[in-house]
Amino acid sequence: MNSINYRLSSSIPALLLSLFAAILAVILAAAILVPPALAIDYNNRFLIEEDFSGQDLTKSSFDHSNLRGSNFTNANMRGVRLFSANLDRANLEGADLSYADLESSRLTRVNLTNAILEGAFLTNAKFDGAIIDGADFTDVILRNDTIDQLCEIAKGTNPTTGRDTRDTLFCY
Repeated sequence: MNSINYRLSSSIPALLLSLFAAILAVILAAAILVPPALAIDYNNRFLIEEDFSGQDLTKSSFDHSNLRGSNFTNANMRGVRLFSANLDRANLEGADLSYADLESSRLTRVNLTNAILEGAFLTNAKFDGAIIDGADFTDVILRNDTIDQLCEIAKGTNPTTGRDTRDTLFCY
């Protein structure tokens, strides 16, 4: 009976060590194969006509940056800060700007076709000449005069969320 206890007691540490090694291998593989998105600080930069298309910019910051004519087509911009940024003529087609802060940003002549802006903060943003076909403005914070301005040009349905642009702006 003593030899059985000895074998069991000596195999338990080996089993635990093997289990620990397997768990560690899985964690390391996940870290290598799925690198985390890193938020980048682009504040106060001149990034005129830069190409950010298709990039994961989650929680990055572009406060006070000049992004005139830049391309953000299909970029993941969830939680991005664009406070007081110049986005004149920027292409944000298909971009996910959910919960982004675009307060006081210049969105003149910007292309927001099929963009998702759910929960974004857009107080004092300027939209003169913007294209918003299919954009989703669900739960966006906008001034009433800006909502009226956007309702004059609002049309289309967002292909990702299935929401009508006019409905998300509460156009009547």
